[in-house]
Amino acid sequence: MKKEDASNIWLSPLISDGMILQRNSIVKIWGKGVPGKELRLTFMQQDYVIMVQADGSWEIDLGNLKPGGPYVMDIHHEGEDKHIKDILVGDVWVLAGQSNMQIPVERTLDLFEDEVKGVDIPEIRQFTVPMVYDFHGPEEELSDGSWVPVTAESIYSFSAIGYFFSKKIYDKHKIPIGLLFTAIGGTPAEAWISEGSLMRFDRFKEILSMCKDDSYVQDTMERENENNNNWYHELYEADEGLKDEPWYSENIKENDWKDIQLPAGFHGTELEPIRGTVWFRKEVDIPDHMAGKEGKLYLGSLVDGDDTYINGVKVGNTGYMYPPRRYLIPEGLLKAGKNNITVRLIMTHSIGGFVPDMPYFIKVDGEELPISGVWRYKVGAFTKPQGPSTFFQYKPTGVYNGMIYPLRNYKVTGVLWYQGESNTGYPYDYKELFETVISDWRKLWDSPKLPFYYVQLANYSQWRFEPEVSGWAQVREAQRQVMENPNTGMAVTIDVGMYNDLHPWNKKSVGERLALWALKDMYGEDNVCSGPIYKDMIVEDKKAKLYFDYIGSGLLIQGDKLETFEIAGEDGVFHPAEATIEGECIVVSSNKVISPQKVRYAWADNPERANLFNKEGLPASPFIT
Repeated sequence: MKKEDASNIWLSPLISDGMILQRNSIVKIWGKGVPGKELRLTFMQQDYVIMVQADGSWEIDLGNLKPGGPYVMDIHHEGEDKHIKDILVGDVWVLAGQSNMQIPVERTLDLFEDEVKGVDIPEIRQFTVPMVYDFHGPEEELSDGSWVPVTAESIYSFSAIGYFFSKKIYDKHKIPIGLLFTAIGGTPAEAWISEGSLMRFDRFKEILSMCKDDSYVQDTMERENENNNNWYHELYEADEGLKDEPWYSENIKENDWKDIQLPAGFHGTELEPIRGTVWFRKEVDIPDHMAGKEGKLYLGSLVDGDDTYINGVKVGNTGYMYPPRRYLIPEGLLKAGKNNITVRLIMTHSIGGFVPDMPYFIKVDGEELPISGVWRYKVGAFTKPQGPSTFFQYKPTGVYNGMIYPLRNYKVTGVLWYQGESNTGYPYDYKELFETVISDWRKLWDSPKLPFYYVQLANYSQWRFEPEVSGWAQVREAQRQVMENPNTGMAVTIDVGMYNDLHPWNKKSVGERLALWALKDMYGEDNVCSGPIYKDMIVEDKKAKLYFDYIGSGLLIQGDKLETFEIAGEDGVFHPAEATIEGECIVVSSNKVISPQKVRYAWADNPERANLFNKEGLPASPFIT
């Protein structure tokens, strides 16, 4: 990274106003200057004087800083001064992984709106690393970024897991918490691994070689972007609902519209094959006391995109399937009596639908008016499916080079990781991939014991696949086995997921379960930091006895009897099993298995009936013996 032409002093964006420096460590401050010239840095009443190296680089080590602040850092070099203000000393954590780590507080408001409203904790700060990928080699430095404190305005864009993790620790210890936010939705583990390490996995060599060809990357992006634009243009031109009098108009005639019960998916209906647009309308009666007031439209989740109107006025739109639709209804739009909601639903490549078991209502002053039930619909346009998109940030080594390597000089406490969903399609080497991430990052930060706390995949999937083909179960098992590595900890979350949403809303439980590991290892608390983790099996009298770590003050069934245990004999075929708690072990058996060889628990994408916990209320990890 070259220093700015107009300045004699260049600093990483990490070293900027509001930064949090790692306590009780040797902290490096680095930058660029004029070769051979003196540079003076003053911090906490201590002066550091060095000569800039021949290549223009310089670095200064600050020793064993104690928690506190705010402080100011002054740098003087070649007649120029830089003043870095509002510096705190505390603990710095890297937030990494894919979309569930990325999900902001704003996406959790159905559960935590009152809890986060007006929050002001400026001692918790987040630095968002720009999304950069590079297939040719590591980027030396970041190009941009700034430190943002938690305020009533900024909280909604914070990583939800990062915030709830930090708040639990800060509330107890009052130590400033800095978060280096690097998560990118959809990224598989191999995107976060160095090229040298990844070459051990033959299956990535060809695609990495292709991605090193800049013309291939550029041509692919340009072609797909053009195709994408053409698809939407053709859809717009073909959509009957946008011609003459638009179908979102308040008083459009619905003579030839059909009835449909919503919410529902379109599997098995005449709408299943449609890629294009279908328009939906619902008439709702607004009582006098709600009329004219500001409100919010809760429109569940939709597949794929939508434009949504009330009384002919657009109140929101979303381009893809995952985000929950929560659209603000402006003051003066709702009127007493009949009102029309119109949804232009866009199916790009999926079978469309209004996702069931989500909130569907209008909310005004805390009062909810349901909008589920009979809607009217009409097809606007029937097109070919949208073409596939190549997301190059998903490709091997790219974001490691662009987003992780540039952080190597910034001292951190540890890493929080939530990733794995994108590896469920090929789970067979996930353990090796994830362990490679951990070893790579520990080498990068020159910290062999760098704590790595991670989230085991939550329960998900409305389709009840045969357990044997559950990629989610296999990734969870790999994650369980990674706990064999020192200084790792796993938060089990099969009780806080949602069968109908890849991005479960309860990020508070996830963040706080990660915090339990940090509180135990880094802050010296004597706590129970995990639910039961399978340890060992002994076979006696045609029964399997299972023993666990992290049983806390005892094993516990949430319900009448233990569910989702299965047992297999020498033929390897699993059968549903009876399981009971006997002291500190669980006894598992089936009259169909005379000689038990294996037991498994919660082995499914969505093990919704899994109910083994410890008495501290933490769920047991799925496992196979």
